[in-house]
Amino acid sequence: MSWKKIKFGTDGWRAIIAEDFTFENVALVTASIAKYIEKKYGKEKPILLSYDPRFLADKFAQYSAQVLNSLGFSTLIVNRDCPTPVIAFAAKHLNSAGALQFTASHNPPEYCGLKYIPDYAGPANEEITNQIKSFVDELGQKGFISPSFDFHHEYKNEKHQIFSPKEDYLKTLKELIDFPAIKASGLKIGVDSLNGAGRGYFDEILNCQVILGQERDPLFRGMLPEPTEKTLQELIKSIKTQKLDIGLSNDGDADRFAIIDSEGLMYSPNQILAILSKYLIEERNFKGSIVRTVATTHLLDRLAKKLGVNIVETAVGFKYIAEVMLKEKVIIGGEESGGLSILGHIPEKDGILACSLVCEAIVKTKKSLSQLWQETIKFAEFEPQNKRLDLHLTNELKEKIMQDLKNSTPKEFASLKVINVILKDGVKLVLENGDWLLVRPSGTEPLLRVYLESSSAENLKTLEKEANRVFS
Repeated sequence: MSWKKIKFGTDGWRAIIAEDFTFENVALVTASIAKYIEKKYGKEKPILLSYDPRFLADKFAQYSAQVLNSLGFSTLIVNRDCPTPVIAFAAKHLNSAGALQFTASHNPPEYCGLKYIPDYAGPANEEITNQIKSFVDELGQKGFISPSFDFHHEYKNEKHQIFSPKEDYLKTLKELIDFPAIKASGLKIGVDSLNGAGRGYFDEILNCQVILGQERDPLFRGMLPEPTEKTLQELIKSIKTQKLDIGLSNDGDADRFAIIDSEGLMYSPNQILAILSKYLIEERNFKGSIVRTVATTHLLDRLAKKLGVNIVETAVGFKYIAEVMLKEKVIIGGEESGGLSILGHIPEKDGILACSLVCEAIVKTKKSLSQLWQETIKFAEFEPQNKRLDLHLTNELKEKIMQDLKNSTPKEFASLKVINVILKDGVKLVLENGDWLLVRPSGTEPLLRVYLESSSAENLKTLEKEANRVFS
């Protein structure tokens, strides 16, 4: 039965369109989310529906609304494809029962996905996800029957309305970021939205000299909707030829960010998190903790110690950062994969916020991105060298390696003593010289991911060589 193939990852359910991501399965997952919502909120509050620019994502959202209406819920659906942080913001500020977002984020165009965003505006935690999973199994076993759907006519129902979440989101973003200062500075900005849901945001809030990827394209120009050096070649070329100060980009649902400097060099999320942590504490006087995932740079730890703030380490996935943000003041929370949020904002990663904040930091400090980075590593007395290895292994071998590591962690690695073993997510070995590696299995692919950090390029090569020897 097809419902048995429905698997939830770190941030919802993703699958290939027409293979497992079908209208039948969308109806089943929607009905399961509805059971959770009814148990938590009743049926009084509206449920929001949103989608990214992917093929059929809007139709999946409309069909999901029909399922919810048939179950007695009222629904509000976005008027166009919408970034994940924007619909998350709306979920909190419209007194809703949460939102259903149809997106596969940075995954290939043939994928779609569905995630439930609770009314606290962050990713669903493990408890919520596990309850929804149990309802999927329960309804699947009972043989849930999905209603019919007319593709040829606009879906209309008295319990269903269309709305725009963009305006309220931008109003609040303008309270967090000094956009007048950015505009007045004459900062030369280039943007490539990669034809994703972030289209039409930066050109409204910033003065952009180059704006690429602003048309809806379900195939994302034949590329992954992920901002990488490969996918941003056109923007990099524009930065160099038109002498721009900075380049900005987001992924397909605009919750991740990418930053390129005036030389066309891409800065990693690890670097941006460090630059912004220092900026928010020193220039904006933010108080609280810095929160990072177990796979994110320890440069943040060094900065936290120097700046006199607390550092919190979580498992991989922004939902774990969100849990901390909901409990205490967090200056900045982020992950090496390109997500961050800050104090006073929603507990969800926001690529639009991240890009805007980098522009503010450049303008307010009157320093280039390169200068800010050099100041950051000089202040911390540490310049990290990072690498991630994706080792293609069979699932059996992947599981065996992880089990062996947990049962008998090594006392040494690359001739360096292991001084700490962290089991928050996978197995992390902290070495005597401060270097570390994290071994973590992919939840969806036959891959073993090995994250490495060292204080020198030479040491990093040694770690990489040893990791390939031990885990390949």
